[in-house]
Amino acid sequence: MKKLKVAITRDIPDEGLKLLAKDKRLAVKVFPHDRAIRRGELLRFVRGADVILSILTEKIDKRVMDAAGKNLKMIANYAVGFDNVDLKEAAKRGILVTNAAHPNVSETVAEHAIALMFALAHRLVEVDAFTRAGKYKAWGPKMFLGTDLIGKTVGIVGAGAIGQAIVRRLYDGFGVDILYADVKRNPLLETRCRARFVTLSELLKRSDFVSLHVPLLPATRHLIGKKELAMMKPTAFLVNTSRGPIVDEKALVKALAKRQIGGAGMDVYECEPFIDCDPSDNLELRTMDNAVLTPHTASATIETRQAMSRTAAENILAFVAGRRPPNLLKI
Repeated sequence: MKKLKVAITRDIPDEGLKLLAKDKRLAVKVFPHDRAIRRGELLRFVRGADVILSILTEKIDKRVMDAAGKNLKMIANYAVGFDNVDLKEAAKRGILVTNAAHPNVSETVAEHAIALMFALAHRLVEVDAFTRAGKYKAWGPKMFLGTDLIGKTVGIVGAGAIGQAIVRRLYDGFGVDILYADVKRNPLLETRCRARFVTLSELLKRSDFVSLHVPLLPATRHLIGKKELAMMKPTAFLVNTSRGPIVDEKALVKALAKRQIGGAGMDVYECEPFIDCDPSDNLELRTMDNAVLTPHTASATIETRQAMSRTAAENILAFVAGRRPPNLLKI
């Protein structure tokens, strides 16, 4: 019996790989290098594949589908988001596309977003650098004054699974007031956490912390730009754990440099993996002491990345068995 060829474009946590290895109907190959696959390598690596298990840094477009050839039947994306996959082209070719959404992801990303809020409010990166540099000589009553989270107003842009997980934690634990903006209301959130449904403009004007949790779509690209940043309080903090292009990064850097807002916690970047879209302007996020930066690691816990690995594998195994993959995207 001819085996289905599965091309995995980056080594992923082992639980999913073990599940795939057990299925004798599959011939699995994993890109052998511990780095991002280059474009030319990707086009060669997927040649003849029936299934591609991709990660979010790879653009799975017409060229990749052409390179794989007519046997390509499925793209299993190792990510919750799927803006890296050309869904229209996949639909045109009858290729199934799945993502690796798992309840663990929402909970882990919510924890990371809250961690960024605390890091900003308590100036943890600044005080860590100060202490390591041997500058701490004596305690002082005005040294590195931050702000409390308790009792503040938190604005959630996108009240999906991650946004809701943040709201539950903060409402139950810190007595914050919750504002949220979304394309539709969430009555459960309003009843359970007294969240108030408002426009984006009102949310930006009234919130002490603004946390972004929307998918990257044409309508959400640069959702937060110069105009929106100008609406925020000068003491407010912006947190982005969704997708980099949701924020106009150049406008954000200028706002941080002018102290127009209190600070920003960023896990994703507009020109990722670069953290500087315009090297010529002499403004960089990396130089801002009112920014906390993490390298797209909001979901990076052992438990969650293994859960994503299992989910991606289970999608493939369901397809091979002739069943509907549990995370099949509607395209």
